Amino acid sequence: MRIHNHGLLLFGCSLAAFCQPLPQQLDSGIASYSRENGHLPAAQVVRRLQERNAQRAAALRQFSSTRIYRMQYRGFPGDRDAEMAVDVTYHAPNVKEFRVVSQTGSKFVIDHVFKKLLESEQEAANEENRQQTALSTANYEFTSAGYEATPDGAQYVLNLLPKTKNKFLYRGKIWVDAKDFAVVRIEGEPAKNPSFWIKKTEIQHKYIKVNDFWLPAENHTESVIRLGGRAILSIEYKDYRITKAAPLPDLENTRADSK
Repeated sequence: MRIHNHGLLLFGCSLAAFCQPLPQQLDSGIASYSRENGHLPAAQVVRRLQERNAQRAAALRQFSSTRIYRMQYRGFPGDRDAEMAVDVTYHAPNVKEFRVVSQTGSKFVIDHVFKKLLESEQEAANEENRQQTALSTANYEFTSAGYEATPDGAQYVLNLLPKTKNKFLYRGKIWVDAKDFAVVRIEGEPAKNPSFWIKKTEIQHKYIKVNDFWLPAENHTESVIRLGGRAILSIEYKDYRITKAAPLPDLENTRADSK
């Protein structure tokens, strides 16, 4: 099982990065396309995403939730399963408190995967790590991948191309809510293989709107091991309780660039 640790720690660091507001400089490095059917070019989508992320981050002061960590491993040197429930409390700007409620299954997975993920999330919350792993033009090039009408509303789809081969960045796509300008879904893979022993890793994140805020709902990471094994890690987020927040500015205030 030791061969999985780097890939699963990557998941924890990338997740923490996506929950942070984007840096302010977003104009350079964004590829745009011609306005068609009233849709915004990629540059404006990312700019509005940055503005609303910053506003939501400033307004969200405190919340609590419950997470369920689950892992299934099949392969050499043997199958292992584990589950851990954790209560989480967030205090702005970057403090997270974790309390383990229950744990079952492989002690190795609990101690060397789940608890390491919690530690890496706390480490990734500091300013330097946030900048290095942020969803920003300093780290990525953004291009348009389309516009989708879904039962949950219209969404812009953007391609992400990392500018460096960093195992804490990824290549893939993001789906951005066309009304709230919030990331609702992420699919990708690491920009750099985090370990020789990991043949391939696929990452999926989904977000849910809680009051005025978009917060993680479900994360799924699947890694294929060179020796023939497969590790599946999932995190379920539930029972959100926003206990302190300020009103968000009117969305119209962020639309001056659309004219």
